[in-house]
Amino acid sequence: MSTKVATEIRSNASPSAVREAFQTARRLIIAFIALSAATLVAAFFISHSDPALVSSTVWTRATIVLLDSLVALSYAKRAARGLAKGYRNLRWLSAGSVVGVVVLVSLPGLLPGWMKLEQVVCGLLLIGVVVSINYTKVRALYADCSSVRPAVPSGQA
Repeated sequence: MSTKVATEIRSNASPSAVREAFQTARRLIIAFIALSAATLVAAFFISHSDPALVSSTVWTRATIVLLDSLVALSYAKRAARGLAKGYRNLRWLSAGSVVGVVVLVSLPGLLPGWMKLEQVVCGLLLIGVVVSINYTKVRALYADCSSVRPAVPSGQA
């Protein structure tokens, strides 16, 4: 019986340089989490005072955004530890989330005005993440990871 060995591809940069590169992104993501959680709390209170302003779409979107923000933090932590997969996933998730925000905010009648405003702020935080993790300096920390593949133990190819 053979066991599968999973090897994480890591940046060869110094751990402190990698951690430092993700400080801004982590702060922005933490603000994103706080805003997302506050939105769910606000939806709860608004639904009691004016139920028309909190549709099932609002509940679904608010929940998805909170989960998205928590996943982003997880990826940022992995990337800050030098894990290339965490960095790649954070780049895709943050950029994809910005696109999602733009699409949802631009659709008329889908979200109430208060939530569109919240989504715009989330989008701005995510744009900050996208910019901060795509600086040439940060990408260079993972440049050595693009051509490296984890070794596959013999007999398991």
